[in-house]
Amino acid sequence: MRRLVYYVATTIDGFIAEPDRGDPTGRASFPVTDDLVRFIIETYPETLPAAARAALGLEGPGRAFDTVLEGRGSYEVGLAAGVEDAYPHLRHLVFSSTLGELPDPAIELVNGDAIGRVRELKREAGLDLWLVGGGGLAHALLPEIDRLVLKVTPAVIGSGVPLVGGPFTAHLFQPVDEVRLPGGVRVVTYDRAHAPSQVR
Repeated sequence: MRRLVYYVATTIDGFIAEPDRGDPTGRASFPVTDDLVRFIIETYPETLPAAARAALGLEGPGRAFDTVLEGRGSYEVGLAAGVEDAYPHLRHLVFSSTLGELPDPAIELVNGDAIGRVRELKREAGLDLWLVGGGGLAHALLPEIDRLVLKVTPAVIGSGVPLVGGPFTAHLFQPVDEVRLPGGVRVVTYDRAHAPSQVR
């Protein structure tokens, strides 16, 4: 069965974007170093936006993912930059209860049962599903997240968009891999350890 993988950059203190909720890429808190770019090209090239893939001469299918899932906030970061679909090389779903339609008809809008839709996707043939963000969607889909791949930047920012944003619920994961890049980013991979538990 396909896995849902939350692959995202996060600060040491667990934020995936700064308080303004803008694109964190390349900011001081989320540096994009040459060694990080090389790691992404070698490991997850399909997670680079189409413009970056074109600039780097990357083509072909994904190595780990063939589908990308994101929430309204993450999707609107691209729209604000004039990009209707940053990942046209992947099957693309946007989850939102407030959006009525999307400017690109190739993107599927999911405004109903998020958990149910992800379970349907998992039963289909293909590569893993990439959850790109944001924190609210990560919380909504937390029971279905099978793996975390966290690009931990060497920064503490104290406030911003949390890695997982929502009411308290305890889910256990175990570390299975760690790559320390010379520029300071640690790529830490966790797999779900047990069925999710919740304190009532």
